[in-house]
Amino acid sequence: MNAPLLIDPPTMAPPGGHYSHAAVAGGLVFVAGQLPIARDGRKLGDEPFEVQARQVLANVQAALEGAGSSVAQLVQVRVYLTDLDRWPAFNALYAAWVGTHRPARAVVPVPALHFGLLLEVEAVAALA
Repeated sequence: MNAPLLIDPPTMAPPGGHYSHAAVAGGLVFVAGQLPIARDGRKLGDEPFEVQARQVLANVQAALEGAGSSVAQLVQVRVYLTDLDRWPAFNALYAAWVGTHRPARAVVPVPALHFGLLLEVEAVAALA
């Protein structure tokens, strides 16, 4: 078996730990948990939830595209939220982002995330 191809697109801030933004193996793209961190590395913890959510989705999309895939190729998405009361707002942004495509999805309530951020999203997609 070939070693996975590890991807850190130049359109994203470098990973903040010992991981890659995406790994390609077996015809799939595995996107690491993405936090609301801007391309310049700025953590958006002081921004409103909707700004954080849009940044997270942009990061997932950048990782997918950097690995040769796309939002339309998503197979599974896992969303971690620190407050389930924010679910309706996220779901609306997510629906607009993903369009008519409906990958499998899980929502996981968590007590806290790094840097006091409000959400994290990880995903698996097929190669385009």
